Amino acid sequence: MTQHTATLILGDGTGPELAQAARRCIDAALATTSGASSIKWEEVEAGVDVMAREGTPLPDRTLESVRRTNVTLKAPITTPIGTGFRSVNVHLRQVLDLYVCLRPCKSYKGVRSRYQNIDLVLVRENTEDLYAGVEFQRGLPATAEIIAEINKRATGKKITTDPATTGVSIKPISVENSERIVKFAFEYARANGRKKVTAVHKANIMKFTDGLFKEVAENVAKSYTDIEFEERLVDNMCMQLVQKPELYDVMVLPNLYGDIVSDLCAGLVGGLGVAPGANIGKTGSAVFEATHGSAPKYKGLNKVNPTAVILSGMLMLKHLGEAKASQRLEDAVAAVIAEGKQVTYDLKNDRNDPTAVGTSQMADAIIEKLSK
Repeated sequence: MTQHTATLILGDGTGPELAQAARRCIDAALATTSGASSIKWEEVEAGVDVMAREGTPLPDRTLESVRRTNVTLKAPITTPIGTGFRSVNVHLRQVLDLYVCLRPCKSYKGVRSRYQNIDLVLVRENTEDLYAGVEFQRGLPATAEIIAEINKRATGKKITTDPATTGVSIKPISVENSERIVKFAFEYARANGRKKVTAVHKANIMKFTDGLFKEVAENVAKSYTDIEFEERLVDNMCMQLVQKPELYDVMVLPNLYGDIVSDLCAGLVGGLGVAPGANIGKTGSAVFEATHGSAPKYKGLNKVNPTAVILSGMLMLKHLGEAKASQRLEDAVAAVIAEGKQVTYDLKNDRNDPTAVGTSQMADAIIEKLSK
């Protein structure tokens, strides 16, 4: 037996209570699985709470722990909209070169949805595109200089609005980063018995960025003749997923489209409350997190659904080589949801059902399933 070491980022809002629920379920899955190992957890902070105390949303000690353990389960963290610090999630992906965002979207019996039998996997490039954070604020001298230089060098369209009222974001897409994310998608498909990879882009409009992504995907696909390959424009892909999601399997997308389409796919299976995620780097480093946010209005109320964070822990166990414990944890979560008794309000047929339980009590029910 091996004792793994992992970082647990408590997050903010409802993050700490979700983190503890997930930790208990992960530990129980390992403890009740024959031959499985255990985890030594390093609990650390990130987000608005520690920002208020220390002036940074990501203390050095937190980043040091993440680097040291190489495996992290992260509870949700609030990202201010429009102002304030940039996303801690995005920063971790960039500073650790976690170039893969893996988001499975799977139907579980008992979760309300217009669809059934959904089993999709989103592979999103994590480090570049419009999320690279290369932005220029309206009204600043540097922004006016950038706009002037762009207009000087542009051979086609130019920026015609006033630099005083115009913000600019740069969208870098590279051959090397596109190549490695597409290769990951094909390798994942091959390793997990998947049959098809769909590359998603908007190459008809953005010919030198999305066009490059398209070209690289086509070239990589030539080396994987055992996996079917196709491509879709991102707007058409959204329509296709709503109309006939059963036609798709693994999708690989640049950063922005991956973020948007993964939420769409989460909607197909009942919402972000059942949508886990993994961020994986080339050296084996990984951060596992739910797709949803921190829901600060529910902070401390023991109310929110812990499923997505627990299933992210399931992905973490698989990453650690604990495949049996990972499967048993997913099975226990699925069984509790299917029974529909010890679940949070959002998993009830009526969201006002007085029999709904809290975050901690749903974790208790999952642990009880594991013990049996």
